[in-house]
Amino acid sequence: MSAAIRLLYIDDDRGLSRLVQKELGRHGYEVTCAPDADAGYAALQAGVFDVCALDHYMPGREGLDVLPDILDLPSPPPVVYVTGAQDGRIAVAALRAGAADYVIKDVSEDFTALLRSAIEDALLRRRLERENELAQEEVRLARDRAEAMLREVNHRVGNSLQLVSSFISLQLRQLADEGARSALREAQVRIEAVAHVHRRLYTSSDLATVAMDEYLIGLVEELGKSVGPGAGGDETSPRLTLRAEHMRVTTDQAVSLGVIVTELVTNAVKYAYAPGEGGEIRVVLETAAEGRAMLTVEDDGPGLGDGAPKGTGLGSKIVSAMAGGLRSTVEFDADHPGVRAQLVFDL
Repeated sequence: MSAAIRLLYIDDDRGLSRLVQKELGRHGYEVTCAPDADAGYAALQAGVFDVCALDHYMPGREGLDVLPDILDLPSPPPVVYVTGAQDGRIAVAALRAGAADYVIKDVSEDFTALLRSAIEDALLRRRLERENELAQEEVRLARDRAEAMLREVNHRVGNSLQLVSSFISLQLRQLADEGARSALREAQVRIEAVAHVHRRLYTSSDLATVAMDEYLIGLVEELGKSVGPGAGGDETSPRLTLRAEHMRVTTDQAVSLGVIVTELVTNAVKYAYAPGEGGEIRVVLETAAEGRAMLTVEDDGPGLGDGAPKGTGLGSKIVSAMAGGLRSTVEFDADHPGVRAQLVFDL
């Protein structure tokens, strides 16, 4: 059996108040009557009611005077406004002030039936509002839990990749063969490029996208430490520069772009300039037309020469695979005196 609806009926008309108490009591309501606005407000402060019916014309304060005070209570019940006036402006004013509904009162049984209908509609709307609030809160909590878990995953992935990079550093110290050392150093740089994405994600409030300009600042800085001037004791290594516009990309895009930059920069360091020559390698990220962006890595070296791949060709395969994941390809600008590799991708 459902609990009785607790109604506070505020009206200075004692006869009508008794009628409401009697008629609604027959339908299972617990009706408490208050003779004026102040008594009704005091009753709401002292007790718990599911709904309130508030008359307009009363001695002392009118209904519109006390309605804001009622709605300012910590947990106010829905208020059904009651008025004997046929002036629609009063009803509109009450609804604008926050009343859930209004009923034109008279002494017929139609009034109590209309009042009961308005009360039940107001209670239904209140219940639906609370259920919606609870559902939204559950969604928020679930989203917060998922974001916390994803942040922790990124943290652990970043740490694990850093651990792998440290293992490679240990292995490098044990190797005498320069070819093997070079291959391991390249693998280490690739791992760091991916790890840098995850480190940025677990320190960011946005786990779905990466600020690519900020990511490239950190990546180019790390590449500079690995392959730039001073790396490995060589002060004549090419200098890396970056110019990047602010843009956000997805996590997968950031990983692909980071690996591509790493491969192109590493390749330029190895082949763009003769040993001891120095030079500059430029990384540029800028917006293009129609919601696209362009990544450029260029140098001022001798160019591609006969166009035949240098080294093992593994870097070229990695770049092609990453570009394919971006639904694009890396193009080389034949008019540039050095090597200019460009990739246009969708944001």
